[in-house]
Amino acid sequence: MIFGGNEINGVTFSATKKTNVSITHSKRLREDNVTFKEEDADGLLLPHNDALVISLNVLNFKIKRVLVDPESSANIIQWRVLEQAKLTGSIIPATKLLTGFNLTSMTTRGDILLLTNAERVMKTTLFEVLDGDMGYNIILGRPWLYEIKVVPLNYHQLLKFLTPKGIKQIKGDQSAAKEMNAISVSSSKGKERAS
Repeated sequence: MIFGGNEINGVTFSATKKTNVSITHSKRLREDNVTFKEEDADGLLLPHNDALVISLNVLNFKIKRVLVDPESSANIIQWRVLEQAKLTGSIIPATKLLTGFNLTSMTTRGDILLLTNAERVMKTTLFEVLDGDMGYNIILGRPWLYEIKVVPLNYHQLLKFLTPKGIKQIKGDQSAAKEMNAISVSSSKGKERAS
């Protein structure tokens, strides 16, 4: 992640606060609008530059520190999470090379299929298993977002998605995002001092 500045994608925080985003999905007999309004940001510490971090039910476990990353082409889960859940025996051996934005690479330990439950929307999700230095327990990338048809909005710290029973939402955990940012900043400062 890259932090800094007082604008998001060239839009200042004051202009961003006035933005109203509306997304429409059409079906034959039904039309729904996924809308983000300023009221959706009530209760947030503003202005912010936080990543979208949520909690997600995976199998029968509530997993915290889940990063929603629309830029990631893979869903990733930490080996230690599977170890704690006693699921390492379910990993399908496979090695893949995942490359980050700074071109550093990590090799996966395999794949695993896990049932995710997002507000009662159940999906079997393929995760790449990593055993490395990653602060988040899970990274949800485009495969999961597209499968659920999620519309994430970092400014509002919110995921919204259509279900047969209407629009569901998952609120981000802004305090967890700030905590992860503090860990990231402090570990990078420690590396600078060591050099």
